Amino acid sequence: MTPNAFRKLALCLPEVEESAHMGHPDFRVGGKIFATLSKPGEGWGMVKVTPTEQALFVRTARAMFQPSPGGWGRQGCTKVILEEADESSVRQALIAAWRKTAPKKLVVQYGDELDDR
Repeated sequence: MTPNAFRKLALCLPEVEESAHMGHPDFRVGGKIFATLSKPGEGWGMVKVTPTEQALFVRTARAMFQPSPGGWGRQGCTKVILEEADESSVRQALIAAWRKTAPKKLVVQYGDELDDR
């Protein structure tokens, strides 16, 4: 998967905006970050999922998903190794991160639509 493919998947989610911080792109819903891309050439993205979801992604696709280092990782921040990533798995991870971060009214409003993606 390319960084642009990751970006496209993130931006397809409802009410997502691309912004940037610390020199790399991030993706926000309701003004809060749910995913980021690394600086060019580093080859990874990151999704903010629950620790339980993180454990499932890592267990089922260890080459694709890795906990972020330190406290961020313990809170569910999960690296997506783009070279190993497939569209379906990344879409699932982005949707999980979006649901965790989006305002509850958006989750209710778009919940069924996301299940069909």
